[in-house]
Amino acid sequence: MAQAWRCSGLRWSADGPVLAWDGGRRSALARGKRVAFGVAEGGVRTCVGARGHACPVRAVVPGRSTGARCEQCARLDRAHSVAADTFADDPRPYHVYLAWFGPGMAKVGITALERGSARLLEQGAVCFSWLGTGPLMAARRTEELLRAALRVPDRIPYAEKRAVRSELPGAAAERAAEIAELHARAGALGGWPESLVREPFRAVDHVDVFGLTRLPPAAGEVAELVAGGAVSGELAAAAGPDLHVATDGGRVVVLDTRLMTGWELIPSGGGEVTVPVREMRKAAGVGEQDGLF
Repeated sequence: MAQAWRCSGLRWSADGPVLAWDGGRRSALARGKRVAFGVAEGGVRTCVGARGHACPVRAVVPGRSTGARCEQCARLDRAHSVAADTFADDPRPYHVYLAWFGPGMAKVGITALERGSARLLEQGAVCFSWLGTGPLMAARRTEELLRAALRVPDRIPYAEKRAVRSELPGAAAERAAEIAELHARAGALGGWPESLVREPFRAVDHVDVFGLTRLPPAAGEVAELVAGGAVSGELAAAAGPDLHVATDGGRVVVLDTRLMTGWELIPSGGGEVTVPVREMRKAAGVGEQDGLF
């Protein structure tokens, strides 16, 4: 029987995206690489645990969950989380940033200074610019200032991000235009925390990093993995947690790698995508600013 692997998610490194596996092994994801894996017949998806601890009951979790955690482990994972505002005494310095994912889809966010641009790669930001640097609470206040004064959200659904990746403007300057305007408007606002050091606008573009140039439109997105199902094709692009896979049948399907966690996966001999695939959803509010392989 083929050896089974448990995926712990997609990671972004200086050399590009890699799939991480339990046990420490990593698989580089170069564009054009063959992606082929399956779920064994009779397999079940189990909770991945939280904060480095295994789930005490190895609870079965739904196939469509991107978190792959049971309720108990999800609560533990959120404890002391900066994103959940439960870790207010974090002493590390933070960056405040503006990120752009497509027309009408800009957001404000914060990330620990030590992480560099990793958070932007993980989110699938097409381009971004730093706004400032300072203590956590100053960064949080700045984020809230922009949300309230400029009506810039702090979250954009992944379904909306992936829906526009094949229709992005061709020039980097066009892609950066919205956040350039927002950066200028933000700089003119009063009420910035004194402890936040402002940074000039400097756009960083990820189109080449993600492989989005001339990306074919996706025909659908994987809804979930299922026992006995398989995914097979050539990697056309990778952005955030998403792999755009060109299948042998000539269509492009998007796989959110967060759906892979919790499953025991086995090598696949190729063929087509035989897991449930749903039609790509249109982005809502576009143009409005409110070792396996």
